[in-house]
Order: sequence, then structure tokens, then C-alpha cells
Amino acid sequence: MSQDLQSNTSLSAPGGPPPRDERLRALKHQLHAQIIESIDISRIGAMSESDLKREIRLAAEDLSRRNTDLLSQAERERLITEVLDETFGLGPLESLIHDATVSDILINGPDVVYVERNGKLVRSEVQFSSEKHLLQIIQKIVGRVGRRVDESSPMVDARLTDGSRFNAIIPPLALDGSLVSIRRFPANPMKADDLISRRSVTPQMVDFLAACVKSRMNILISGGTGSGKTTLLNILSGYISDGERVATIEDAAELRLQQSHVVRMETRPANIEGSGQVTSRDLLRNAMRMRPDRVVIGESRGPEALDMLQAMNTGHEGSMTTLHANDAREALSRLEMMVGMAGFELPIWIIRRQIASAVHLVVQVNRLSGGVRKITQIAEITGMEGEIISMHDIFGFKQVGVDEDGTSVGQFYATGVRPKCLERLTSRGISVDQEMFEHGQLSF
Repeated sequence: MSQDLQSNTSLSAPGGPPPRDERLRALKHQLHAQIIESIDISRIGAMSESDLKREIRLAAEDLSRRNTDLLSQAERERLITEVLDETFGLGPLESLIHDATVSDILINGPDVVYVERNGKLVRSEVQFSSEKHLLQIIQKIVGRVGRRVDESSPMVDARLTDGSRFNAIIPPLALDGSLVSIRRFPANPMKADDLISRRSVTPQMVDFLAACVKSRMNILISGGTGSGKTTLLNILSGYISDGERVATIEDAAELRLQQSHVVRMETRPANIEGSGQVTSRDLLRNAMRMRPDRVVIGESRGPEALDMLQAMNTGHEGSMTTLHANDAREALSRLEMMVGMAGFELPIWIIRRQIASAVHLVVQVNRLSGGVRKITQIAEITGMEGEIISMHDIFGFKQVGVDEDGTSVGQFYATGVRPKCLERLTSRGISVDQEMFEHGQLSF
């Protein structure tokens, strides 16, 4: 790093004084540009990241002292921290990324940033200096994972280094500035006890779901956007035996299975020439040649649903996936539609028979008023009645109102139906307390 850090331009804005926050943003970007110009490129390769950060911090402190006399010490420290974030991190997003209370970050152009905390959306004070600045941060994120976004390919799915899901749409598709959605995941994956403590599910329902996973039942998890489908899939996967080989297929890797024998695969979009795309269906077909005991698909949204049903019906019991739907019956209708996208002219009764023989359980997860997530329905598929798939609810949740904060209030209940799968559980040496299925309210 060059020690001669002279500045030819003042960090003060010309003319009348702009608003203080705006002036700080302008100072930050001028300071950042000056530091980049002062870097001795020949020394970077020989320096560790910690040494490089220390050198840049010293340079930033020197420049801020000599050029920002009107700033307080706290503002100088904030300015230097933001410059370091700009150089090594994700700029204005760094503070949100490191905030454990933030579960979603929603960016609607450079000036409007919302975050979700405890299930509720609030507007953040974080802003980008310009659309160009926001685009630079987007490019930095997607570049780290080998993805691209530009005018010829203005939409991108990616993931951050901490596993958070990242989606961006840039102009010309985004009319008022680039749109970014970041779905964050906690550093420590949630466990079943966490769902119980948040009253998202009862202990009885967890015990039943755990028994179903251990007995290798095929499970479909359905719900709306942000309802907690992937979180529940992660939790249920924790009940898979460590001795089984599990293959996971995702568009953006989010699952964090704890078993020792997991093979993880991720789809790939087409390159700039429009070739090289690898779809979920391609990976699923290849996974069948890899001798998996179970297949876990992060989300089914297209023709891969047909291959998934065939896998479930041909020795890969205990497989799981998620899809978007508002209730268990609608989930089956959506599955029928996705199978129809596979390009085969199959009669609807054949598709339904495939579903009825492959899927054993549908678990519905909903995000209710106030931002609370709950497992609202656990339904068992029992076969066919004519051309209709037969299914019945085992557990459910009934909302009875909202509290003074607008948060959903209700109760979990058992329908009184004894699951047909109890015979399967017994045959595999898995026992559950059968009193939990008696009709009535479930307690915590």
C-alpha cells in the first residue's frame, strides 16, 4: 500500500451544505474512490485479507482526519466502517446481513429497503447512493457464486456465503430500479423444539411427523411464499437415519442436512449463449444412477414432478419435497398440473394413481396474520375412490381471531381419524402414543 495518500479533491461537497446523511454518503464514496486509487496493486497478492483490511483502515483514518474536520468522531468511525464494508463486503447491506433479527431483506430500488423482523415488515434506514451503486453490489454477490446478471439476462437466483437465498431483477425488467429479495436463514438451523416453543406445531404433531420420516414415508410439504416450507423440510430431514445415502436437488442450495452421507446438487442456468442449462429434472434423472436411499428436492415447480413420483414408486421411499399451495387438496392439484408439464399425454386417472401410490403425507404450512407460521394441516393419502384421490386430515389448526397486535390466535386439534399408516409404523418397530389421535384440542 502506498504511503503517499495525497488527495487532489476535497471531500466536502461544493455549494451549500446538503443534508447530513446525504453528505455522509457522498463522503463515503469519495473516500472509497481515493483509497482504491492509493492501493499499491503489486503488494495485494502478498498480503493476507486481515493485513489488507488493516492497511485500508489506516489509510481511511488518515484521509478522514485530513479531509473531514466537520465530522464528529462517531461519524468518522461510521464512515470508515462503511468504506471497509464497501471494499470487502456488500456495502450498505452488511449491517443487515449481520443483524440476527432480520429474516428477509427486500430492496425496491436504491432508496427503498424493507426488512422483516419477527414476521413483520418495516422500512429500513439503509439506502444505496444510486442505482449504479446497487447494481455493483448485485454484481458482487452473483459473481461470487458463478452466476451473472445483465441486460441480456436480467433475472438471477443465487445464494450468499451464509446460505441465504438471493433473487434480483434489474432494469429494463425492473422499472423503478433493481429489485432484490434476500431470504436469510439463521446461523444455527432451527430444530423441532424451536417450532414448539414458537407454538408453530405441537409436540404430538412433531412426534407423528418424526415417526413418519423414520418409517420412510414420502412427504409433500406445501405452503405459500415465506411460510417456512424449507425450514420444516430441514427439520424433518434431521430424523433420517445417518446410515442412509441422501441426494438433495435444489435451484439454490438452502438445505443443511446433518447426515454424514449426503450428496448435494444444484441446478445451473443457461450461459450467455443460451446453452449449458442443467434443470432439476436433469439432476433427478442422474441422481437415480447414484444409488440414493432417499431423494430430497428443495422445491418442485415443473416437469421434474413426474420423475420424482417415479422415484418414490421405485424403491426411494422416504423422499420429500416442497411446493406452493394453499391447502393439502390444492397441493395435489398442483402436483397433477406439474406432472402434465412433463410432455406426456397421460390420462388424469393415471396421474392421480401415481400420486396416490407415491405420496403418503401432505403437510401444509401457512403464514398467518401477524407473521406467525404454523403447521395448519397434516393429511394422509389413503388411495383412490373412483378417479378421486382419497385423503383425510389427521391434525389441523383453527384460527379463532387475532390479538391486540394483529397476531393470529387459534388452536391445534386432532380430527379423531386414526391414520392408516399406523400399521406401517408398527411393522417397522416404531411406536407412537395413539391417544394423540383422539378428537379434541392438542396441548403443549
